[in-house]
Amino acid sequence: MVFGPASQLGVGLFEETEPVELLPGRSSEEVETVIRAVYRQVLGNAYVMESERLSVAESKLKEGDITVREFVRQVGRSDLYRSRFFDTCPRYRAVELNFKHFLGRAPDGYDDMKLHSKILDEGSFEADIDSYIDSDEYSSAYGENIVPYYRGYKTQTGKKMVGFTHMFQLLRGASSSDLKGSLAGKSPALNKYVIQETPLAVVPPSGGSDGWSFQDTPLGARSRHGVGASSGGKVYRVEVTSYRSKAVNRVSKFRRSNQVFLVPFDQLSKEYQRIHQQGGVISSITPIS
Repeated sequence: MVFGPASQLGVGLFEETEPVELLPGRSSEEVETVIRAVYRQVLGNAYVMESERLSVAESKLKEGDITVREFVRQVGRSDLYRSRFFDTCPRYRAVELNFKHFLGRAPDGYDDMKLHSKILDEGSFEADIDSYIDSDEYSSAYGENIVPYYRGYKTQTGKKMVGFTHMFQLLRGASSSDLKGSLAGKSPALNKYVIQETPLAVVPPSGGSDGWSFQDTPLGARSRHGVGASSGGKVYRVEVTSYRSKAVNRVSKFRRSNQVFLVPFDQLSKEYQRIHQQGGVISSITPIS
């Protein structure tokens, strides 16, 4: 299930596109489709010149000598990837893009960042790339022959709600790229917010359904004291709309008109689970003004 209505949050194309899988008995055209999909995902939708393509790895994939997972590994460990997303990027920016490219989500918190920083310190760039592709999470999500795709805007078992808000800082629509289409550029888009697990505002699109605006500052909601306030006195505005859920209830318990809840910070995850279970969709999370 999508975190919010796809048409409202600018992820309609991702939601409507089926995962690309290399099936047995594939045609040469189908293999080319897989190759293009891998370049598009792993290189953040950046343009790849013919001279930059990995011809040897492509040939091995076409001959059936390697799987899609191994082709993803070859692209990720290549000088092409390294020069774009490692050598010229600060470490935290490189790590958050690795999560986006290989696991389809934003880093989950400080532990994610610490783990990959340690691998880079004690191992190598190649070892760090391998750590994503050899992970249980990668195996569970994509297996050997599915091209990685963006999953961070959907509900994921065992993942914190803060990751949903962070994903929209990394993903800005199907027409943008991580080299030229990101407002963050080569600077970290999340930085301290992912380390401190601070939610960021998710707001509806301002310029149409093919992209969305977003707020790159934390949800610094004003303080509120008394019943319902968190230990830090922070409260957030959660707007919910109704829809027909395939996964939980056939008809949402929420009315057709949007509803707004004021939720303390320490109750955000619990409230999100309640809304999800009742068939509601969170269309925005914003500070109280």
